[in-house]
Amino acid sequence: MFKNILVPTDGSELSDSTVARAIVFAKEAQAKLTFFYSQPDFPMPIYGEGALIDPTTPEQFSRAAAAEAEAILARAKTEAALAGVEANGDTVISEVPYEAIIEAAERNQCDLIFMASHGRRGLSGLLLGSETQKVLTHSKIPVLVYR
Repeated sequence: MFKNILVPTDGSELSDSTVARAIVFAKEAQAKLTFFYSQPDFPMPIYGEGALIDPTTPEQFSRAAAAEAEAILARAKTEAALAGVEANGDTVISEVPYEAIIEAAERNQCDLIFMASHGRRGLSGLLLGSETQKVLTHSKIPVLVYR
């Protein structure tokens, strides 16, 4: 049914659990996986009274973010390979992760997005929102939410 599944990951414990479950799901579905990491953009410094000066340059930040992305994606791809599941990785720099996730699914011709839910409910879920909720409401590609 599904041929290529996008699995957004950020290297967190919840994300690692979702990666493991997505690998099992892909193996059962005989699908390949595309792991995706949305790199943060360099934060704009805020100047003024009491502002902290960050000595990190945009280039240093970019290199560190790219190295983190590579490490997270390599770990996920290695797990998939150990399970006998074909997988590749994709990453971009984005200030809006949910948009980057949807664009990655389209760019990689994925037919399913397999994501974790942080489980926020009620007012906190409404106010804080979540990337999963935003993907669910904006994606034309089916989304499977793992809890």
